[in-house]
Amino acid sequence: MHREHTQAGRGEERADSAGADSPGADSAGPDSAGPHSAGADSAGAGRPGRRMVPGTREGPDMPAAEEATVAVGGDRHEHDPHSHHEEMPRVPVTRRQVLLFAVFVVTALAFLYFVLPQFGAVEQTLDRLNGGDVWWIAVAGAFELASIASYIALFQGVSVPPGSPITFRESYLITMAGLAATRLFAAGGAGGVAVTAWALRASGMPPREVARRMIAFLVLTYGVYMLAMIVCGVGLYIGLFPGQHPFAITIGPAIVGAVVLGLGLAAAVVPPDLERRVARVVTGDRAPSRWLRRLSAGPASVSGGIHFAWEKLRRPELALLGTLGWWGFNVAVLYAAFRVFGQAPPVAVLIQAYFVGLLANLLPLPGGIGGVDGGMIGALVAFGVGVGLAVPAVLVYRLFAFWLPTLPGGIAYFQLRRTVARWRERDGRPRSIGGRDAAPSARALQGS
Repeated sequence: MHREHTQAGRGEERADSAGADSPGADSAGPDSAGPHSAGADSAGAGRPGRRMVPGTREGPDMPAAEEATVAVGGDRHEHDPHSHHEEMPRVPVTRRQVLLFAVFVVTALAFLYFVLPQFGAVEQTLDRLNGGDVWWIAVAGAFELASIASYIALFQGVSVPPGSPITFRESYLITMAGLAATRLFAAGGAGGVAVTAWALRASGMPPREVARRMIAFLVLTYGVYMLAMIVCGVGLYIGLFPGQHPFAITIGPAIVGAVVLGLGLAAAVVPPDLERRVARVVTGDRAPSRWLRRLSAGPASVSGGIHFAWEKLRRPELALLGTLGWWGFNVAVLYAAFRVFGQAPPVAVLIQAYFVGLLANLLPLPGGIGGVDGGMIGALVAFGVGVGLAVPAVLVYRLFAFWLPTLPGGIAYFQLRRTVARWRERDGRPRSIGGRDAAPSARALQGS
């Protein structure tokens, strides 16, 4: 009898050890919501999770955040050795795709710079490009640098926990590489999210923590986006702010922003430990049970990220000003671009037209070329801005906001690869970071 118990105990240990690494272990990477979050899920899902052994306890050093994530198919805050040596996200590109992309870019630029100027007053206004105010061009460049610095500061304050090897230099590389991927592949910024998630995991951050922090980053960033469309759209429509107020680009975008914020608030009601609760009720290895457990991971991760963003707002840091700086300085670039050729429209009009135009980033266009430009110009014209002034101003804005960061972003992409290689050579083994910083949020979530 003693021998049977001994053999059974060893068998359980072997089964637990194999279950942690076996391809068949129930697991689900952190799902995420919205077009921007697809990269975090695609890059983190499908990794084998650690199964909670019945009858065992977390050690006294395990923070509450780890307890919140240790469940069937969950991620204990031990870094997956496979993800530590994960390859950098790359986009397979064929010669045909390169040729088509080049043709598209050349065609779009030729239309913007040579065909469009033939229409009415645009030709006369584009002549001002040669005699534009150099002072305001320099100011536009300074505003763009300030917006990038704000973005980096926000990333460092929200996405990087204490103890991480990511310094401001690495934050610069990650954000610039992500911006370049976002610029070049549009689709709601999924390329930038994939690069950022890969770099955070390579730094030793557990996949669950990566998803939580990236969702919080997106919530803080795009929450301002939605609020701006609501405030400016409604304010313009009721006459609170000066400027014309066509319904389609004032109340329409405001409704979109309200719906998105409403969905975010609804997601916040979901228990952050939903995956664990489902795992307690839904057991077994049948396909429906596995799918239910995996589906519960998505809303739980989104809810955890929203709550983490709320914790950041409750204990504000200077880095959070980067949210306002990122959008504010980008709108300031557009304002300076108008001042190159004359007077700028009212501020509320600029803000609303700017954000309405950026919605074209969701279109599957390389870098939004043509879509963002056309959307921004169309919104400005609808607000009563002359075509002859809107076209050159938007072209100058895109020169600074799109093309200026793209070249250093491409360089940062390759520098980031070398930086991650140094992390791996220096450590020689996976790290786990971010647990203590996550604890306050987890306690708040468990009490909700």
